[in-house]
Amino acid sequence: MGKRSPERPTGHLCENRLLRRAWRAGARDDRRMTRTGSDVGVPELEPEVFDRAIVAVALTAGADHRVVYINDAFRALFGPRELGERAVDVFTEPRAARFVKMLDQVYADRTARQVNEPRTTDGTAPGAPGRRHFIYSCSPVVSRFGPGVLAVAVDTTSQVEAVEAAQLLSEQRHKALQRYEALMSAVTQIVWLMKPNGDITELVGGFEKFTGSPWRPVIDDEWLTAVHPHDRTRLVRTWEDAAQGVPSLFVCTFRLRSASGEYRHVQSRAVPVERGGVLVEWIGATADIEDQWRNRLRERLLARVATITAANDVPDAFAAVAAAVVPDLTDACAVFMLPAPGVDESPTTAVRVASTARAGLPDLPPLTNLPYSVGPIAEQVIESRRPKLLVFPSGEPPDGALSEMSRTWLRAARATSLTMVPIVIDSAVVAFACAAGCADSPPPGTADLALLVEILHEVREPLRQAVELQRTRHTALTLQRALLSATPRVPGAELAANYQPASTTAEIGGDWYDALLLPDGTVTLTIGDIAGHDLDAATSMSQLRSMLRVIAYDRPDPDSPAECLARLDRVVEGLDIAPLVTVVHANLVPRPGGRWRVAWSNAGHPPPLLLPAGGGPRYLEGAGPDLPLCVAPTMSRTTCHHELENGDTLLLYTDGLIEVPGTDLGEGMAMLAAIAERARRERLSLAEMCARLLTDVGNRRDDAAVIGFRPIAQGAGRIPAHGDPVLG
Repeated sequence: MGKRSPERPTGHLCENRLLRRAWRAGARDDRRMTRTGSDVGVPELEPEVFDRAIVAVALTAGADHRVVYINDAFRALFGPRELGERAVDVFTEPRAARFVKMLDQVYADRTARQVNEPRTTDGTAPGAPGRRHFIYSCSPVVSRFGPGVLAVAVDTTSQVEAVEAAQLLSEQRHKALQRYEALMSAVTQIVWLMKPNGDITELVGGFEKFTGSPWRPVIDDEWLTAVHPHDRTRLVRTWEDAAQGVPSLFVCTFRLRSASGEYRHVQSRAVPVERGGVLVEWIGATADIEDQWRNRLRERLLARVATITAANDVPDAFAAVAAAVVPDLTDACAVFMLPAPGVDESPTTAVRVASTARAGLPDLPPLTNLPYSVGPIAEQVIESRRPKLLVFPSGEPPDGALSEMSRTWLRAARATSLTMVPIVIDSAVVAFACAAGCADSPPPGTADLALLVEILHEVREPLRQAVELQRTRHTALTLQRALLSATPRVPGAELAANYQPASTTAEIGGDWYDALLLPDGTVTLTIGDIAGHDLDAATSMSQLRSMLRVIAYDRPDPDSPAECLARLDRVVEGLDIAPLVTVVHANLVPRPGGRWRVAWSNAGHPPPLLLPAGGGPRYLEGAGPDLPLCVAPTMSRTTCHHELENGDTLLLYTDGLIEVPGTDLGEGMAMLAAIAERARRERLSLAEMCARLLTDVGNRRDDAAVIGFRPIAQGAGRIPAHGDPVLG
């Protein structure tokens, strides 16, 4: 044994010197008796050397393992323990029993033992830091307390937790991979990996099952044969955009031919993988999105056809139908209108009322409103009321499908298919639509045909309304034109009139004109407009026109226009014929020298337009218009006068000629005067001038009528132009 160092106040045994002295006195003989041969010559251990050790150290002495030393690291790991007590009484945690057992074994056979697998404290000891991990060893030693065991523990909490975290992350990744593989197997999804040189590997299979063709390990032109011809260029361009420069996310939706031969929409998404700033591969997935795409398309098409409710007439409605399905559902679409139900035509004829085609196809033939005899294929569709799909070689439409004009266009567009769908309204086929696949495109699939039929089915109600409106409009127009009789021949004057329905709306029935030659040579001119644009307005117009004719004929006083309108106002109010009427009523009396004296009364109507033979156009405002009819029947009305010279032109018109969208009435009146002046300069006849006024004022919202009067000296050779002397 070496010489024992003198006692020092360092270490934790200083606070228990009495215990140590007692231990020395009582255990000196015991040391001599129990020291084995292996202990002979072993220097006594000085436990204080472990005071500042970073590992936990505890020392026990004697067969009952009384704890005689612990260092700060031990207290930090396991909490403080009572010195001088037996280990079995100090280490009372359930898991400490095997530690006490190891103390017995090491003390008995004087053989060191160690535990390399982490042990864990329960963290319940007073002053303990909580649940910690450690490994430990027990070695036989001899100290000044006699034979005993030195226990050394190393805190492995951080290492164990790091390992556990790594294991947890690995498990999470493994589970995520399992979930991903399960998800991939549950959906139509192809996962692939592609190298920059074009080598491609299928990670999650499904390509052959989807397309019916084996997987190809290299991207080449053969890949594109399965892609819809119309999508190939866009697919290649999208990939090139993603791969150029700094690689970016690739996303593209396109049609891929399935094993059934029909095309289905798929979406491919791929992200570049870089290592050290170098692109090493692309990881991507291709999913079947046909159902989602078709549902979105259906919603979009139904939203489009909803606009048909705002269509003003049948051509507008059918044009909206054609525009709704192009280009999402077909390359081109035309609608052919059949004769009205009850009209017996043999052979059956049809008129192309609407057509549209996607960009990149030849221009469609213009709409002509000319009927043509439908062929046997169209007859079959009309009679069966069932759609029919025709598939034919590119640019070779069959005979008997459409008119020769349409077939010529289909050849130029390299059409490959034609779908004819009847449009049934109120149990009658009123039209049929023809949808064409062009530019060598494959024929439509079953789902495309079903959606096309569904869309055309959805528009039946708004189309029915448009058809009914057209029929009402046609009836009103027929009635109106029957009442707008030809103007009489007037000696010494030109007299002409014209009427035209609105150019862009279905409004008709309120405007009228009239001219009457009285027995004394007086000419009455009337132009009027009744509120409303329907069959009721046309009927009211016919009643007013007839009553005013009777009143004017019964009261031939040249100065009677005001009285005529006053009498008409009282009658209309009493019989409740119309809600509101504007009208100009004029008497024109011939005067010596070829002049005419005009007297007129204006009930809320635009003023007459005068084109003097020797000056610029101007409006005959007078003192301003009186109130319209049906407003104040008892109100007195005013008669205005003017002298017309040879070559002067007097024009009465309705507001449809001056109410132009985007302009106010002042601009409309100026435009009308300018058009009339140009017509006069061109030396047009009065009938030609009236026709010009109706055609040159474009985009009219309302129907319009005009009636004109021009004194002409007997034997006049031509119509004087502005600045010419009046011919006598």
